[in-house]
Amino acid sequence: MHMDALRTSMETPIELADFARPGVGPGAMLKEHGLVADFSGLYCVMDVAPIYVGISRKVYSRLRQHVFGRTHFDASLAYRMAQHDAPHTNTRSGAMNDLAFAKVFAAKIAYLRGLRVATVRIEDPVELYLFEVYAALELGTSKWNTFRTH
Repeated sequence: MHMDALRTSMETPIELADFARPGVGPGAMLKEHGLVADFSGLYCVMDVAPIYVGISRKVYSRLRQHVFGRTHFDASLAYRMAQHDAPHTNTRSGAMNDLAFAKVFAAKIAYLRGLRVATVRIEDPVELYLFEVYAALELGTSKWNTFRTH
């Protein structure tokens, strides 16, 4: 059921660059897409193929963080990608204060802004968590969806 809805959404994805427009927050984006309020659900970031799935109680707000965020907390996918290309032994905060790493991080934000995203609404939190793992397996996004615990 959710996979069918996600695959349908993947046929007409949204440009992630739309979420990075200065002065255009999640509320305005929701209105542009005919939505009344942000929603709980899963999002699938796509290049040529899906590269990452994530979940949030406020999907549009989370997508804006991914492409507009300036910290490793907000833009966690860009941080993970930057860490892959520029490994470090610093703390996350320390890496973000390193100019060389910050440059790689900024490049990853720019890369993400060039991708597309599909979403599916899932209100039940248990279904949402389980579907994230299923979708990651089904779509082959294991490079960036690691599900490692701390």
